[in-house]
Order: sequence, then C-alpha cells, then structure tokens
Amino acid sequence: MQRTTKDYLTLSVKGMAMGAADVVPGVSGGTIALITGIYKELIDTIALINLDLLKTLRKEGLVSAFKSINGSFLVTLFSGIIISVLSLAKLFHFLINNKPVLVWAFFFGLIIASVWLVGKRVKNWKGSTVFALIIGSVISFLITIISPANGPDALWYLFLSGMLAFVAMILPGISGSFILLLLGAYHLVLGKVSSLIDALSDMDTALLLNNVIALGVFVIGGVIGLLSFSRILKWMFEKHEGKTLALLTGFLIGSLNKVWPWKQTTEVYIKHQGEANERAVALMQKNVLPDDSFRFVSEADAQLGIILKDPQLALAVLLAIAGFLLIFLLERFSAKHVS
Repeated sequence: MQRTTKDYLTLSVKGMAMGAADVVPGVSGGTIALITGIYKELIDTIALINLDLLKTLRKEGLVSAFKSINGSFLVTLFSGIIISVLSLAKLFHFLINNKPVLVWAFFFGLIIASVWLVGKRVKNWKGSTVFALIIGSVISFLITIISPANGPDALWYLFLSGMLAFVAMILPGISGSFILLLLGAYHLVLGKVSSLIDALSDMDTALLLNNVIALGVFVIGGVIGLLSFSRILKWMFEKHEGKTLALLTGFLIGSLNKVWPWKQTTEVYIKHQGEANERAVALMQKNVLPDDSFRFVSEADAQLGIILKDPQLALAVLLAIAGFLLIFLLERFSAKHVS
C-alpha cells in the first residue's frame, strides 16, 4: 500500500489513540484499531515477522527486509503508541485515582458505540455467529470479575505479564492493562514508566538503567506473545471472518461490566505493608447504581479515604455521549483514509 505523508500522520494519530486506550484498564487498543480500519492490516503485518525475515535480511539487506514486513506501517503506528503511553501514563494514573466515574463514563460510551460498529461488520448473523458472540461475551465478562492477583516484581514475571498483556492489547474488548491488573503487574509497569520519565528528567543513570531493563524485559515478552498470537488471528480472519468479528463483538459486550462508571469497593490490599509508604489500593469492586454510589460508602471505600462519593451523573452522561460520538467520528474519519 502506497501511503502519503498525510496518511502516515493519520496512522500516527491512530497509534496514539491506541496507546491512550491501552493505558486504561478495561479499554483495549485493539478496539481502536478495529474501528479505525487498521486492525486487519495490523494483524497481517505482525504475522509477516518470522524466520523468513532473517533470510531476506541476509540475502537482500535491511531495506528489503524492512519493506517485506510493511515496516513503515509498524514504525509509524508503534511510535504513536509509545509517545501516547509515555505522555499519558501519569495523567491517566491520576485520573483513574481521582476522577474514576468520569473516566469510566467516557470509555463506557466509547465501547457502546464500538459494539454497534464492529457488530454491523458481520455480514450474516446466524446460529454460529450468535454462538461466537455469546462465547466472546461470557469470556470477556468472566475476565472482568476475576480477583486481581498481587504478583511479584521479578523479571521473569514481567516477561510473562508482557506476553499476556500484549496479546490482550490486540483483542478488542480485552484490555491489556486490565490483564496486567489481574496479574498484579499494572501498578508495577505503570510505576516503571513513570519512574523512567523521572529518571530522564533527573539524569539519574542508575534508576534509568533499572527501569530500562525492567521495561525491556516486559516488552520482549510482549513481542514474543504478539508474534505468536497474530498468526492465530490471521488464520481466523482468513477462514472464519464472520465468526471472528462476532467473537470480538462479544469481547466488547463483556468488557462493559468493567467500565461501568459507578462502583463500590468491596476489598482492598495494602501495598508495602508495615513500611512508611504503605497505602490501601482497591482490589475488588462491584457495580452499583449512581444513587447507591452516592448514598452508601463501603468499609473498604473508607479504608481508601473515601468519605462521600459524588455520582457526577450529569457530567458522566455527557462524557459517555462524548465517547460514543468520538467513535463515530473516528470511524468516519478512518473511512476516508483506508484504501
């Protein structure tokens, strides 16, 4: 595919949107890729990276190898993702902790719109596609109610977490960052990104090296997982496109349970227990009605320092509508730039 400079700028923006989505637990960059029209090319391109690439590199050189894997597409897209993650990690970390209702409301609207847009791509709804939709919904829903673990910070665990999270990142409706949350590695990885930014600004070489190694191991695990799973997805699209799209639509439907804006904390865990910087972190939450979230503060919420909750209903509804409309604008914008 021959792309213009404008096309590459557009692709970079899509990458940034994917990166922003992947930072938030419960939202998938794969959803953004799907509704912006680059999902199939992304899967096909990742699947091109194999042992044959080494042969091309040895016989024909770096330029030919780069072209053979649609390298300009990958570099542009992933540059946008990386820029977005590095620039928005701290912001989203703050918003999730301080304005959770508004963040979840925006993404709830976004995913509702995505369900309709992805579902309408299934050309023939029949028994098998409906079954795939149900299976996807159930799997995604079950993932959202699993109790998160409190995982170790060893390099091998970061490697494993990277493998699973990167696979989830390319699945619409299954959030890579939420998988990290389930594995107990979300705050660890986000903390490493934040610490890396601080180390760069402070020119702290030791801290910089420590974070680069940890994040490098995480990314290597992710790349290996991504390369392996992309082949399965490519085969599914080639052989069973309708059922695959129905399954992905189901993933989106099931994920709505995670992004419901109004929640009540039912269980917490204490980070760094016994140390000066110990603090309570939400471990399990249940969805409640907006009025209930205002009237009832659980004992676990109180441990987090929450005394009274504001349901922020009007603003939450407005942000949900904004998220809904944004997806339609993205799809219309993408339709003009997808050949």
